[in-house]
Amino acid sequence: MRQESWASSEATRASMRANRGRDTRPELAVRRAAHALGLRYRVSYRPLKQVRRTADLVFTRAKVAVFVDGCFWHGCPEHHTVAATNAEFWAEKHRRNRERDAETDHLLRAAGWSVLRVWEHESPVEAAQKILAEVRSRRG
Repeated sequence: MRQESWASSEATRASMRANRGRDTRPELAVRRAAHALGLRYRVSYRPLKQVRRTADLVFTRAKVAVFVDGCFWHGCPEHHTVAATNAEFWAEKHRRNRERDAETDHLLRAAGWSVLRVWEHESPVEAAQKILAEVRSRRG
């Protein structure tokens, strides 16, 4: 027996299932820009093995974890919009995502990592410059 879906319609369900967890367009743009600056990194990697959280770019020696956050999924203060359909579900989903992001940042920092969060709407070139500066400062 099929479990009832959280989606408000089959079209919504299909659309949400098509969303990628990695290799998104903004993530790829930041990776290309960072690579062009000579940075080498791990992709979709767990900085802390005991914690099931994956960073988009990870610099293991410098202990820098970079997350490229989507405006919709992570509640961007500039671009986040309230869902018109199934609003209560989405409000809770976004609240929990922000809570998990804060917890992830705390866990990583407590373990000696530097955490950078980049919004999908930010310039990939500017983001890569910030990443380069952080990695260089941590390498000494």
